[in-house]
Amino acid sequence: MSTAVENLTLEEAASELERLAKELAHHDALYHGKDAPEISDADYDALKRRNEEIEARFPELVRTDSPSKKVGAAPSGIFQQIVHARPMPSLDNVFSDEDVRDFINSVYRFLGRLPDNSIAFTAEPKIDGLSLSLRYENGLLVQAATRGDGETGENVTENARTVADIPQRLTGAPDILEVRGEVYMRWAAFEALNAAQEAAGGKIFANPRNAAAGSLRQIDPAVTASRPLAFYA
Repeated sequence: MSTAVENLTLEEAASELERLAKELAHHDALYHGKDAPEISDADYDALKRRNEEIEARFPELVRTDSPSKKVGAAPSGIFQQIVHARPMPSLDNVFSDEDVRDFINSVYRFLGRLPDNSIAFTAEPKIDGLSLSLRYENGLLVQAATRGDGETGENVTENARTVADIPQRLTGAPDILEVRGEVYMRWAAFEALNAAQEAAGGKIFANPRNAAAGSLRQIDPAVTASRPLAFYA
């Protein structure tokens, strides 16, 4: 069992932050680079949450390689790199009613208002896939980039062109338009893909998110074209 954060000494906290930085970097490389996670999303989030709690208690120990400073993972080097015109941040997770209340209260604090239930919130399902930024110039798709580390992503333009939901040409668009969304795989398509992979002795994907990411990040666009990918803008 891990020592409660409030009971950690300065030395123990520094040691654990070092361990967590290495462990989370390992899982980031597997998840983002190889689309082959070793642990569940919940277990990963628990590690990241503990890292943030220790940093909050010991701000003087925050490392330069802190996982809390990272978004996604650095581009793999397999694809050409693209610097985003605007950063691509990621969403935070919450796991309890208390987390939701903390978020709502933070909104009121940011606006300098008392939490009097005067603000309306809208919630909607989030599609869990691979974040993608599409750039159109004069109505033509010229570039598709993954999130990468939030500042620099991977050029997957030719692969993105094979996804039926992504139009090659837009009518009436501004001269320059960036559209961001998620490349994903529906559950039925994911199960059918894994069945085909198993029959062929190929890679079995852990979940639809990793199946979508692994399918889009193929060296050969023909492989991507053979996979049942969808895009939600």
